[in-house]
Amino acid sequence: MTDPLPIDAMLPALMAALEAGPNAVLAAPPGAGKTTRVPLALLDGAGWLGAGRILMLEPRRIAARAAAERLAAQLGERPGVRVGYRIRGESRVGRDTRIEVVTEGVLTRMLQSDPELPGIAALLFDEVHERSLQTDLGLALALEVQEALRPELRLLAMSATLDTGRFSTLLGGAPVIESAGRLFPVTTHWLERPRKAGQPTQPGRQDRAHITAIVNLVTRALAETEGDLLVFLPGAGEIARAEEALGRAHPELALCPLYGALPFVRQRAALAPDPQGRRRAVLATAIAETSLTVDGVRVVVDGGLARRARVNPASGMGRLVTTPVSRAEAEQRRGRAGRLAPGHCYRLWTRAEEGALPAEAPPEILEADLVPLALELAAWGVEPKALRFLDAPPDGALAEARRLLVYLDALDGDGRITAHGRDLVTRPLHPRLAHMLARAEEDGLGAEAALLAGLLGERDPLGPGAGADLGPRLAALTGRPGPTADRAALERIRAEARRLHKGRADPERLLRHAGGLLSLAYPDRVALRRPGEEPRYLLSGGRGAVLGAEDALAGHRLVVAAEVEDSGREGRIRLAAPLAESDLRARHGAAIAWHDSVRWEPREARVRARRQERFGVLVLADRIWRKAPPDRLGAALADGVRAGGIAALPWSKAALRLRARVGWLRSQSGPLAERLPDWSDTGLLATLSDWLEPHLAGLSTLDQIPSDLTGQLRDQLPWDLTADLDRAAPEGLKTPLGSIAPIDYGRAEPTVSVRVQEMFGTTAHPSVGAPPVALAVELLSPAGRPVQTTRDLPRFWASPAYRDMVKEMRARYPRHPWPDDPAAAPPTRRARPRGT
Repeated sequence: MTDPLPIDAMLPALMAALEAGPNAVLAAPPGAGKTTRVPLALLDGAGWLGAGRILMLEPRRIAARAAAERLAAQLGERPGVRVGYRIRGESRVGRDTRIEVVTEGVLTRMLQSDPELPGIAALLFDEVHERSLQTDLGLALALEVQEALRPELRLLAMSATLDTGRFSTLLGGAPVIESAGRLFPVTTHWLERPRKAGQPTQPGRQDRAHITAIVNLVTRALAETEGDLLVFLPGAGEIARAEEALGRAHPELALCPLYGALPFVRQRAALAPDPQGRRRAVLATAIAETSLTVDGVRVVVDGGLARRARVNPASGMGRLVTTPVSRAEAEQRRGRAGRLAPGHCYRLWTRAEEGALPAEAPPEILEADLVPLALELAAWGVEPKALRFLDAPPDGALAEARRLLVYLDALDGDGRITAHGRDLVTRPLHPRLAHMLARAEEDGLGAEAALLAGLLGERDPLGPGAGADLGPRLAALTGRPGPTADRAALERIRAEARRLHKGRADPERLLRHAGGLLSLAYPDRVALRRPGEEPRYLLSGGRGAVLGAEDALAGHRLVVAAEVEDSGREGRIRLAAPLAESDLRARHGAAIAWHDSVRWEPREARVRARRQERFGVLVLADRIWRKAPPDRLGAALADGVRAGGIAALPWSKAALRLRARVGWLRSQSGPLAERLPDWSDTGLLATLSDWLEPHLAGLSTLDQIPSDLTGQLRDQLPWDLTADLDRAAPEGLKTPLGSIAPIDYGRAEPTVSVRVQEMFGTTAHPSVGAPPVALAVELLSPAGRPVQTTRDLPRFWASPAYRDMVKEMRARYPRHPWPDDPAAAPPTRRARPRGT
């Protein structure tokens, strides 16, 4: 460690902090030297370390390898002596190893295997700002181990850009050590004007426009600067297209792809200068943002995009989305140009647009597939709330993940891990694929399932233009690949399959059983084609999905979708295999059952009774149920009423009057109002199963419902309440002639309409209600037209208003009586005969 680095000045403070307490936070910009200096400093001078080992976590395999090699080189060794590493599928660790650089998943396996971490004295979490799901989980588990089992275990959170306050709180108020960086000045170049985006209605146009803009920006940077270029692109597909375009535009340039799935030999080549001395352009994903040093880079070209995995908790569908980078990510990328000397950063956006970028990238735990996390937590035996997470996993996504794990037999009905679930935890695969492999091994198809798992875990070797059918990919793996196949990807898949299972896959059995094996991993994505010409499918989990009309799979009745892009109302199937119904029954027979279905069909406006054989929501067989129980028919018809509303019922005038009487009394104060039921539309819908559903037994359509519902309503009233209702709100008013005039309770106030002559002799105004209120009496002319409304008949008889009315009425109806004293006159319906 002869070359001084900025972190050197802060090592004494860091050593003192870890000597005084178990936890610390280290914030050091790129180039400060935290990854290469801190582990060796602890190994050399930490008294508390004793004979214990240091475990340093790196979020990516390439970064773990590179860090171990740099650390070992400083000791004059190769990895595997005092410094080693362990990543998926590869280990360089010996009996003398004191510093192990591991990826996050390795730490989780170690913790699940033995939570005490025997022999481990310190855990260093590097690049924690990236907030990967495994880092958050590993840190949460380590904190619990420290609290419950190993209080002397040291935990150090390290990052180039770190929310030191939150991490310090998470680590129990740990001290924060901040180091300066060794960043040379970087000149930033923005676009002068915003780029015009491609039209989303033209597939691929935006991507082509972005690649063209990247090539133009690289051309400008080559002309204006010196040194190698680091070009940031969102994914391997864009890197391949940019490599092709730059190769045509600048044949003199050495082009070096750099992404996670690239073979290690090519990754290593991208980190070193060109052997022929040519100027290089390293085309990288976010893998090169922080944890890797790329020798010779003086220029950064930032395309401004990042690719993130997002999952819709409601559908369980995941998709990779391309989004603008955050400002923090952009700053990390910019810093890469100033690691070795003054540099330049060219950004594919304007300075004004920069303010609209999000400040930080979202933590993976808030957006990613939580099935692996849910299984790890179940194996650990805790609820998320019992652990210290920087951001707690969302309840909805976690619940959805647990439901899938129950179906995979990894959890029991109470959410506890099963023996099968513990087996899945030990396998270095997503729980879906681990379940597929475990069940396939039981059937002697382990080698075939391993090859399928390797294919699903690798980037598509045939590319997106090969259609959705897995068949051609499997044929390329087991036979002779075509000229367009990515042979390196095919070899990586085969190597992964050999690591997962020692046997050799039989090509014929693989093709024959691919759909059945895939259904083990994706039981919620078995897809049944819907009726119609277009290849639209219903997934067993309940979501709709579509295939391209020209896709080779479009003619199959059943398929299993391994990749479904969540693209709105219906997903788009990106990768799938055909499934024979016999395979579905063989693999999932216990989950296939007959269900009696009695339901309201809105389009037909009737109840349909069916007997259906279902897998999830998929109907494999459908028959008419001719002997459906009458009560179930009635319940389904009640659902039809709820769908159409109370107004859909055949209300008679008598039933409406009864509802109005009850409704008016309920609007009044008093004990009776509190005893009456709510017969408003809302109230009747809420109690439909009580007052109507029992009368619908055996019925299938709305027009079969009795036309008068008065009896059904009265059945809900006890006899004493009926009597009180009739007394307080009678149906009609008995006139002095003994006839009954109906009272209208549906108006603003109860109103009775009656001819003037029939009310002669009335000396007390009629009332209704309890307590009573005056009835509005609408007096009618002999022709039945309203002439006056009063709430006090005796006063009206004696008022000038009555005399004014009489003057008008006598002229119109001279044969009818119009006495001067109506209170003393006899009531009548008769008129004097003509000529009298």
